[in-house]
Amino acid sequence: MKILDRYILSSFLKTFASLFVILLFIFILQVIWQFFKDIAGKGLDFFLIVKFLWYLLPDITSKVLPLTILLTSLMTFGNFAENYEFAAMKSSGISLQRAMRSVIVFVLLTAVGAFYLADSLIPAAEVKTWNMRRNLTLMKPAMAISEGVFNSIGEFNIKVAKKYGDNDNFLKDVIIHQKSKSKKNLIVTKATEGKLQNDQESGILQLILKDGYRYEEIIPKNNIEKQQDPHTKASFKRYAINIDLTSENSIDFESELGTKTYKMKDVVSLNKDIDSLEKQHKNRVTLFGKDLYRRNDIIPQNTSEKKLQKAKVQKQEYKLDSSYNSLTKIIAAKPLQKQQQILDQVDSKVKQQISLIERKAKTFNRNTKYINAHKIQFHKKIALGFACIILFFIGAPLGAIIKKGGLGLPIVIAIIIFLTYYFIGIFGENNAKDGGISPALGAWISTLIMLPFSILVIRQAATDRRLFISEKITSPVRSLLEYITRVFKKI
Repeated sequence: MKILDRYILSSFLKTFASLFVILLFIFILQVIWQFFKDIAGKGLDFFLIVKFLWYLLPDITSKVLPLTILLTSLMTFGNFAENYEFAAMKSSGISLQRAMRSVIVFVLLTAVGAFYLADSLIPAAEVKTWNMRRNLTLMKPAMAISEGVFNSIGEFNIKVAKKYGDNDNFLKDVIIHQKSKSKKNLIVTKATEGKLQNDQESGILQLILKDGYRYEEIIPKNNIEKQQDPHTKASFKRYAINIDLTSENSIDFESELGTKTYKMKDVVSLNKDIDSLEKQHKNRVTLFGKDLYRRNDIIPQNTSEKKLQKAKVQKQEYKLDSSYNSLTKIIAAKPLQKQQQILDQVDSKVKQQISLIERKAKTFNRNTKYINAHKIQFHKKIALGFACIILFFIGAPLGAIIKKGGLGLPIVIAIIIFLTYYFIGIFGENNAKDGGISPALGAWISTLIMLPFSILVIRQAATDRRLFISEKITSPVRSLLEYITRVFKKI
């Protein structure tokens, strides 16, 4: 490696290392602040908190890495331009592209490392993080209850409007659904107040409720009881529920609980899951369509010729007289009371079918969003490495153009560019999950938008021109600002 390449690469690496540590520390503080309310005052030792942050480190690194590369390239090449080192290089016949060669090799290796980080380290860390949070909530059940949503503890689903107290063990507006073997919600308990008492030695969590009601649906034994819709209702001033946590309190923080989500899988697993999920979704939609045809006595278009002929014969048996060949005439021929009954039956049937279709549509939409989330995660793992490369090719030539190093203007420009990249990515992901755009486009849109900008700044820097050189654009804007200033001075 030539002396110049070593000098440029060493300058880049020194800046990269210092900025990476600083930004990583800032992001870790942001995570600590985010979870401070959940972990403060809960009796967690320092070692567990450090381990929790260690498991979050790969995901934090994936967010820090693109910003670090962008800011480092801006500062490094901005310093070279500010100190006229680029001018010396160009006078010796060394172009900007040649000066960037050693750093390009490092950025390409970093992009490969970013893919490995996203494909292997982050999924493994997600598993460890999820397991640790789950085990912590089993050890300290008050942490397992989030406000405003149903939380699963033992054989109960618990929802509270608010938690308060020193350890968040006092609850307000409690709703409890007790799980049954048939997976039906047969017992519901509501109370205005509640209190959690955990005895780790006995492994029993006691939930004391005040001023509430207990509803229980009784499974009918025959059709007569089913029509009566039997259930019981009881009020109480104080009611204690004991939840056995014996098996859950003897926990290993390294144990794996539950099944993996799409964030815990690599590209190979995601690709297999996407294929299987799409096949299942397609089969469910097809089965629902056939069932809908069957329920409404409609013959599908893809019905075989033999079945179609049989249906025609059946229709022929019920062929109506030509004088009653329209539905209006058929209904008009009935007595007035019978007409009302027919119309009521038709209206009821239509409403049932509409309700069924709406419920199925919501289910299919949820399935589609779940599949899209898998696809987005698949493409995000690949796009991360390319984003590092694109942001470098924006930062390096842009630093040579602005000719400013240090922590002033480069930081402002880097933050603006990175926030633009980040928010475009969030917008793309949200739209892709809802089906507004392709999941692949949603994951790549921020990188694709930054690509033309990187080509522009490279061309401008290679020809020693400013980023915006058109006097036709800047002159009218400057004149307008001067005119507005004069107007305000007169006022």
